[in-house]
Amino acid sequence: MLKGRQAFLEEEEKNLAPYAVKSNASAERVYQEEDHPYRLPFQRDKDRVLHSQSFKRLEYKTQVFVYSVGDHYRNRLTHTLEVAGVSRTIAKVLGLNEDLSEAISLAHDLGHSPFGHAGQEALADIMRGRGGFEHNKQSLRVVQKLERKYPNFPGLNLCYATLAGIMKHGGDYDLSDLNIQRREDGPSLEAQIVDYADEIAYSTHDIEDGLEKQFLKLEDLMGVEIWRRNYLESKIKYPAVKDELVLRATYRNILNEFVSNLITTTSSNLSNLGVSSLEDVYKSFRNKKRIVGFADTLREELKELKHFLWNQLYRHPDVMRMSENGKETIHLLFQYFEKNPSKIPDSYLEREKEEGRDRIICDYIAGMTDRYAVETLKSEGIFWQPY
Repeated sequence: MLKGRQAFLEEEEKNLAPYAVKSNASAERVYQEEDHPYRLPFQRDKDRVLHSQSFKRLEYKTQVFVYSVGDHYRNRLTHTLEVAGVSRTIAKVLGLNEDLSEAISLAHDLGHSPFGHAGQEALADIMRGRGGFEHNKQSLRVVQKLERKYPNFPGLNLCYATLAGIMKHGGDYDLSDLNIQRREDGPSLEAQIVDYADEIAYSTHDIEDGLEKQFLKLEDLMGVEIWRRNYLESKIKYPAVKDELVLRATYRNILNEFVSNLITTTSSNLSNLGVSSLEDVYKSFRNKKRIVGFADTLREELKELKHFLWNQLYRHPDVMRMSENGKETIHLLFQYFEKNPSKIPDSYLEREKEEGRDRIICDYIAGMTDRYAVETLKSEGIFWQPY
């Protein structure tokens, strides 16, 4: 028997927790559309993100290592897919809306500039006093305005609940009813777990990439508690296998420990706080009662791991060199387009009167991949530095 929209709505009511975001009450959009006969709203949001141009470009945007370093290191796309997988697992176990968490996960880095955080720092520096730049705000801008795939509206016309999930709390977003509500009520549980899934994903996979690139040393990692504990457990469990497989077992175990601890701690918090509705989630936020999170011990271990990665990987001389090259590339591109606006695509130029040249240049550069940014410099004969 074929199942349609009504059957799926009934399944949501039956299977999702009372504090989950449900389609029948939370699927409003800026531009109203007809309901789809067999896809619920947040599934449509997820599909719209997957088919967007910005999502496709993530494959050639830096996570830690630029595209030319090697084929097996994370890029912004593989990172996004890992975040989506982690958030989907957590949402499923907690009875939350998996489609909503996955849609937020897939969209959360759409506004990231080329060259990772170095690129963001460069654009933020350039745009200081000109409206600013921050990749979370840019992600919202991408899905609301910059993507142009539909004849009836700008952007992707995602549900308000998805848009609110993309917004980081406390960010200086443009004044709107959505922003006011987000500030007052805080994030849904689906949005909160995406924030943690993001942190879990990069804190785990950056260890793997750093060791594979030999920017991190195993003997140094042994001073980090969560690594030491899981590595020694893997060595004991698999005494006869190659070191490479022991390392991979350790990565998986650390990831599993973070996810499992987040689930059990959050479940306990839900029970202790008596959360039994979506309004209770918002009430807990207003009362500064944390629902989603790790146990205290693991939270401190994560803090230690992030401190280690900051000092040993993100500040590694070769990573810093790549970052500086990326920053210089963006500064040169911006200067070039300021002087040569005719080189800016018409799809951006048509917004110049409305938003100003600085903003459209920023939008154009932020949407570039690492490869396209370098090739643009090379083709224009401005500057090119191999990465």
